Amino acid sequence: MVFQASVFRVIGLFMVLAVSGCSSLFSSSDTRDPEVKLLKVDVVKAKLLKQDMKLRFRIDNPNDSNLWVRGLRYKVVLNDILIADGEYSDWFIVKAYGHKNFSVPIRTNLWQHLKDVTRMLGKPDQPIHYRLEGKLKTGFLFGDSVRIGRDGDIIPGDLIPE
Repeated sequence: MVFQASVFRVIGLFMVLAVSGCSSLFSSSDTRDPEVKLLKVDVVKAKLLKQDMKLRFRIDNPNDSNLWVRGLRYKVVLNDILIADGEYSDWFIVKAYGHKNFSVPIRTNLWQHLKDVTRMLGKPDQPIHYRLEGKLKTGFLFGDSVRIGRDGDIIPGDLIPE
């Protein structure tokens, strides 16, 4: 019985050492968060009850090791109106000191907000405030997440061709 208890203690000690060793291998104090930028919003198809768009992003990896990206959770808001929210779950790798562009397809229904959107677009010189919030899921074995937050103003008159 004493031998068996010592074997379990030794195995337990090795497991604790192995787990702490793994965490030191996969996380470093000098690892910096990637920079995520929203480059563009493309309208793919716009019908009365359904609008398909693509959010185009760029991820810059400032580290000397490859970055595994496991997905993105996002929310898009115009003047406090929730336009779209969802999750994108494609996996890809951003090379060390490199960058990668990727697109997230979104589908929304602006019909329920038609009156508010029409009111916003009816004043082409008035800015419309937008906000993008999200979490970028990174890591291969041990996941981490990077918060994304972008906001600004869009002037509708600047988007309408003359």
